[in-house]
Order: sequence, then structure tokens, then C-alpha cells
Amino acid sequence: MKTLTDHPGRYDLANELHARPSPALSAPGTAAYLAIKRPDNAANRDRDADRQHLIALLDRFGAPHPSPGSNHYFGEIGRYHLKWEQHNEFVSYTVFSDGISSRAFDPAAFDVFPDDWLADAPGARITSAHIRVQQMPGRETEMDEQVRDWFVSESIASTWVLDRAAMVAGDFRIDPAGHMRFVAFISEGTGKRRIGRIVQRLCEIETYKTMSMLGFPEARNIHRNLRNVDDELTHLVGAMKRGDEPAEATLSELLSISAELEELMASTSFRMGATRAYEAILNQRIGALREERFRGRQTLSEFMMRRYDPAMRTTKSAESQLEVMAARAARAGELLRTRVDVERAEQNQALLESMDARAKMQLRLQETVEGLSVVAISYYAVSLAGYLFYPLAGALGISKGTLTAALTLPVVCLVWLSVRRIRKSLGH
Repeated sequence: MKTLTDHPGRYDLANELHARPSPALSAPGTAAYLAIKRPDNAANRDRDADRQHLIALLDRFGAPHPSPGSNHYFGEIGRYHLKWEQHNEFVSYTVFSDGISSRAFDPAAFDVFPDDWLADAPGARITSAHIRVQQMPGRETEMDEQVRDWFVSESIASTWVLDRAAMVAGDFRIDPAGHMRFVAFISEGTGKRRIGRIVQRLCEIETYKTMSMLGFPEARNIHRNLRNVDDELTHLVGAMKRGDEPAEATLSELLSISAELEELMASTSFRMGATRAYEAILNQRIGALREERFRGRQTLSEFMMRRYDPAMRTTKSAESQLEVMAARAARAGELLRTRVDVERAEQNQALLESMDARAKMQLRLQETVEGLSVVAISYYAVSLAGYLFYPLAGALGISKGTLTAALTLPVVCLVWLSVRRIRKSLGH
């Protein structure tokens, strides 16, 4: 019996949906999150270097290695659990441990990452987060007091999530140890998988917020460049209108501006596109938390609306302005090329008229030369005819002068007809 052949990628594609499950966490617990990114051309980095760096950490704890070519790993390293993931531009490490320190957000939670191992990382830290997971106290005021003690009050975002399964809070500020801080107060009865999803969402929100913000410096650079380009383009368009400069020189300058804009678009298109993608993921992750306001404080979405969205609008504005400027330069180039074509057509018309005038002059000169040629040829022909017919002058009783005069008109007519026939034959 014949069996249906599977597509070579069928199982890989199906397994990919289950390759990154949320961890199962208990409260109280701690998560230390680290994301590493190469400063330049991260999407085309050597991913084997990421895996080798992971293996170096696993060897410190005698943990098993990941499968060759894998993009994710989850396993025990000593008394911790490690989740490692490779993404398009960065690689992330999340270490989970049971229990919480008596000192809130003790930097010792990151001691699992040795200093010399961090120094050998194939990239730089793009973000890191310290997440404290603890049971929810009996009173909301107690949670509120702890949040005020741990975070900068002006920046606090705290909210109920997942139908009040937890209350999460953070201020999105880097603490003295170099980490972002978040706390998740877990309601009684919340399952381990749900706790794991909450922690994972917090890590993703922080990471995608940071990754999308990479487009903000690019946007400011675009705005700076476009201010100069706008001045140059405005000057050139004005020169086109006034006709101050030759069209060819203006066109050359305009092509230079267009090339500069195209280069700017090419160098920033990846970052701008990635910013849009990361922003969409961030908003989706926040939406998935199903926020409810906690004691009148701002939610995560409100924090992003006030602090994050203006930066995203700036990047979108820069991208849009760049496209508009490129289109404007293209339109100006088309107008200028049309003007150059018209001027060249006028020059060609004038050249043709000049050539026509010269041809007419040459024709008149040719006709004049032909007339002189008829006279010259006729002169010699009459002389030869006179010598031929002089013996007849005595017999006819006329003088040589009379005979010459009688021969002149017929000879001239014959010469003129002969020259005319030759010219017609050459014309054909």
C-alpha cells in the first residue's frame, strides 16, 4: 500500500509552534532576564557563536547541550532553570529560581551569569530585567506601599492582569545594578503556567519596547539630514523657476540629492521596518494581559501611550517624510528633465533651421556656379564652333563676327540644356 509523502519541512513547521512554551513557575520566585544583541548587522550574525556562548554557560554547570542548529533551549543548570531563545536580531537568556531574596531586587540574582562569560558574549546587552514573583498580600494598600518603595513614583505603571490573576508593576528605569525591575503579585490559586506566561509577557514587553526604540535615533538622524536636503531642494526648485542656472547643472545637483535620499532610505529601511514590527508585537503583548486599573495608577498601555508612543510617532514621521522628500525630488527631476528635453528640442529645431538655411545658400551658390559654368563652357564652345564654321563665312558672304554672333545663341542653349540634363541625372 502506497503512503502519502510528507513535505520535507512538515514536522519542523509543526514542532515550531510548540518549541517555545511558557515556563511553569511558582510563587514566590525570581526571574533574571538578559537579551544580547550585536551592535551592527545583527540579523546576519553568526548564530553558531550564540550557541557556543550558550554551551560555554551550560558547561559551567555540567548541563546537557542543545541539539545542533537549535534556536531554543530549556533545562536545568544547577538549582536554576534556564530558558534560551534565538531571535532575528538578538538572543535571550532567562534564569528562573524558586524563592525571593529578603532584599528586594538583590543584584545577586544575576550571579548565575559569570563575569568572564558575560565579557565573552558575542554582542552587547540590549536589556536585562529582574522580575520578582511573590504571593499577593491580603491588602491592596500593602502592595501599593511596596510598589512605592521599590520604584520611582513618577514613572510607576501598575495594573491588574488576566482577570486579576496578578498585579504587575514596574517603572521602566534602569536600576543601579543595570537592570529593569518588575514585580508580579500573584493571586491565590493562579496556576504555574499562567504565572509563567505573565513573567514571559513582562520580558517580551521590555525587550520589544527596547528593540523598537532603536529606530528612534535613526529617525532623529533622518530628520537632521532631511532639513539640509529640504533647503537644497527648495533652492533648486526656485532656481528652476527663475532660470538662474543652466538646466543641465541644476539636473546634476538634483540627481545628487535624489541619490542621497535613496542611500538614506536604503540604510534605514531595515531599522524602520523592524521598529514597526516590534511595536506591533509590543502592543499585542500588552493587549494579551487584559489590563484593569489598579488604585487609580497608570496601566502599562497608558505608560506606553505617554512615554513610548511619541517616539514611535517620530519614527513613523521620519519614514513618511523621507518617502515624501524622495517623491518630491523625483517630481522635480521629472519637471527638470522635461525642461531639458524641451530646450534640447528647441536647440535641435534651431539647428535644423540653420542647416536648412545653409542648404538653401549652397543651392543658390550651386545654381550661380552652374550659370557661370554655362557661360564659360559656352565661350569655349562658341570659339570652337567659330573655327569650325569660319570657312563658310566667305561662301555665305558674311563676316566672321556675324557668323560668331549667329552661333552664340544656339551654342549657349545647347550647353544650358546639357548642364540641366546632367544635373537632373545626378539628382535621380
